[in-house]
Amino acid sequence: MLAKILHILKNKYVFTSLAFFIWLFIFDKNNLLSQVDLSQKLNQLKLDKEFYMSEIKANRIEANELLTNPDNLEKFARERYLMKRDSEDIFLIV
Repeated sequence: MLAKILHILKNKYVFTSLAFFIWLFIFDKNNLLSQVDLSQKLNQLKLDKEFYMSEIKANRIEANELLTNPDNLEKFARERYLMKRDSEDIFLIV
């Protein structure tokens, strides 16, 4: 059995093909491990893109509401930037 395997490996075409695949899967800059890492990074970037696209959509809706309704704009300014009218006092409770 061992002699048969050694006889097959002595064939120059089998040896060259084997060496090529070892080089391709282990030593090349586009080896199997780097392809797996790149695939994982691509999946993470797709998830990030989906998250940021939903955030952009939500921010556009909020900006549209603020620009079209003055009551919403006043509420936003009061809550986020602690703005007030001249006759009002603000008390912050922490």
